[in-house]
Amino acid sequence: MKIQIKNGRVIDPKHGLDTHADVYIAAGKIAAIGDAPKGFQANRVIDASGCIVCPGLVDLAARLREPGFEYKATLESEMDAACAGGITSLACPPDTDPPLDEPGLVEMLKFRAQNLNQAHVYPIGALTQKLEGARLTEMAELRDAGCVGFSQADAAITDTQVLVRALEYAATFGFTVWLRPQDAYLAKGGVAHDGFVATRLGLPAIPASAETVALATILLLVKETGASVHLCRLSAAESLAMVRRAKSDGLKVSCDVGINHLHLTEMDIGYFDPNYHLIPPLRGLRDRDAIRAALADGTVDALCSDHTPVDEDGKQMPFGESEPGATGLELLLPLTLKWAREHHVALPDALARITLHPAQILGLNAGHLGVGQAADVCVFNPETQWIVAASALKSQGKNTPFLGYEMQGKVRATLVDGHVVFEG
Repeated sequence: MKIQIKNGRVIDPKHGLDTHADVYIAAGKIAAIGDAPKGFQANRVIDASGCIVCPGLVDLAARLREPGFEYKATLESEMDAACAGGITSLACPPDTDPPLDEPGLVEMLKFRAQNLNQAHVYPIGALTQKLEGARLTEMAELRDAGCVGFSQADAAITDTQVLVRALEYAATFGFTVWLRPQDAYLAKGGVAHDGFVATRLGLPAIPASAETVALATILLLVKETGASVHLCRLSAAESLAMVRRAKSDGLKVSCDVGINHLHLTEMDIGYFDPNYHLIPPLRGLRDRDAIRAALADGTVDALCSDHTPVDEDGKQMPFGESEPGATGLELLLPLTLKWAREHHVALPDALARITLHPAQILGLNAGHLGVGQAADVCVFNPETQWIVAASALKSQGKNTPFLGYEMQGKVRATLVDGHVVFEG
């Protein structure tokens, strides 16, 4: 199949490309940008007038809910949602049931995903067996099965000696460990940020120190072991300052933040709306502003959807008893564009946070439009406005704080390996 994407504004952050040009695709790869290859005859033409043509989005945290939680979402529904959101590559955390702690489970998930011929799926393997924080998994075998990193998801390692051994092992083999800093004891039983909103609503709190205490431990151990660590879903202003200092000291750390924390604060919880029950919790205005600034100055490397579909029974409960999480695959692009407009960030720089940078964190040759590169492409209209409604989301999970919000920016087409997997 030969495809021509014409009349679009082509943006490729890696190669500094921002120009109006046509993109030519043949045999699943980018054949040319600008002038057509000699003898090129398109089987299909996509008119991208008024649209941006950019690399397919890369998401660092998307729970696909398989295996084990199919009642919350299925691989089919969430891959449809990813393609509708312009996402062509995604990493899935290991907190499935059973967890991704054995090569057979990883291979099964990859096989299922590949048979759907949609977005590329890159599993993150469990760091410890059953995510219990006691015994390390066979990381080398999991890597051979297709894992691109190793994580505890939201399960903390309370035994610091286990964490040291994990980092030492990972450093020996050049693996990246993905950690979300949270002290299990300081956060125990909490559901909201330790601020005046939680006090007013009578909700048990999670202080910012639950994140910073755990982060301080991780950074000290990174310095001691030389391990490469990716810090997931940071939420506190002081955490970002700590990462900024760690990077200036030359530590091998990267970090991401979730799209919900980029825009929302504890104030948005309102009257116990369970759609705002997230982990980590929505924090104060100062923290939100620090996240936005850190993303702009490069302290935060990437944005992720932190996609966590929850079934209706899990959300239609009192705030403190509801299941945390929000769907986000279809909101990653418009919420990134919203931040860029409000923070006066150039569009190529904003797109780099959801294409090139996350691909680099994953160690993938993706997130760019180089000639000869696999044709993973997102075409979107940055001006199209739409309302976030349950009926508008392809994800099986309809739980998001942004229900009823007006978004600007809509995907027109998504291509994976040169095949059109979504067209809106």
